[in-house]
Amino acid sequence: MKFVDEAYIDIAAGDGGNGCVSFRHEKYKEFGGPNGGDGGRGGHVFAVADPNLNTLVDFRYARRHEAKRGEHGMGSDMFGAAGSDITLKMPVGTIISDAETGEVLYELLEPGEVITIAKGGDGGFGNMRFKSAINRAPRQKTPGWPGDKKSLKLELKVLADVGLLGMPNAGKSTFIAAVSNARPKIADYPFTTLHPNLGVVRVAPEQSFVVADIPGLIEGASEGAGLGHQFLRHLQRTRLLLHVVDMAPFDDSVDPVAQAKAIVGELKKYDKALYEKPRWLVLNKLDMVAADERAARVADFVKRFKWKGPVFEISALTREGCEALIHAIYRHVKAQQVAEQAPVAELDPRFSGDAPV
Repeated sequence: MKFVDEAYIDIAAGDGGNGCVSFRHEKYKEFGGPNGGDGGRGGHVFAVADPNLNTLVDFRYARRHEAKRGEHGMGSDMFGAAGSDITLKMPVGTIISDAETGEVLYELLEPGEVITIAKGGDGGFGNMRFKSAINRAPRQKTPGWPGDKKSLKLELKVLADVGLLGMPNAGKSTFIAAVSNARPKIADYPFTTLHPNLGVVRVAPEQSFVVADIPGLIEGASEGAGLGHQFLRHLQRTRLLLHVVDMAPFDDSVDPVAQAKAIVGELKKYDKALYEKPRWLVLNKLDMVAADERAARVADFVKRFKWKGPVFEISALTREGCEALIHAIYRHVKAQQVAEQAPVAELDPRFSGDAPV
């Protein structure tokens, strides 16, 4: 399935039905009074976060979504039926904003979350609503109110705990395939990854986290070069970034330190908040470096890169060092999740179970 993370749609809630002017006409009751009913309300447009979806491709080809209008009121005190609602299923992490102003209207962050994105119009009043002691034969009625009509922009930011960052061919896809159930395309040429991949990493029973792999970045990505700039938004909701570096490039003239600095620079240009996220350095492809040279090469890289944070030495191909890395990631993610939870208010000792009666 084609990965689509942006779409534009037009939605229209149903208009309300019109009220009715009617009078009772029964034998021996020629002045039976008004009995015109109200119109039914128009259908609403709902959006629901479906955890089974991971792309907005359905909205790329179906842009117009309209709910049914309410039925008109009728005589004999009959109210019109409400219009049928419609529900649009969207991936978890979808941002719904106004297409014209860019104002963010809603965000779908929880699986199963339901929001009303367009409200149907109320039905009009029939003439039975206007009867009174001094107006016994009203001929007034009101039309139904129009439903909401909006042009919306849908933008998907995947919900992942960990994001992979790095140059093309740094081994990000190999790493996510080694530690998770994801099966991205892997090949020996740049830009193998053309769209984000998500993988669930199982650390232990009931212990897991989600990793997002985006296309590799190149210098100038923040201005639109390459593919990665289109998907950097998917890293904005992560709790941790893994900067994957190729320590054994095919071309000997390529300097891994210069490449790593270029990635950090593009990250800072794109989004300052993304640049300030916790970031770990993952030195990959060390299986291709001679064992007696590894320590010296890693030390030289860290020194010239001026890196002060955590450093992990791995080989995604042979899975060397991956086990220790995923356990460290899980501990970090779990600690952040606990820190983000609201603190529980202290219980008043007068209402605790240990308090004397």
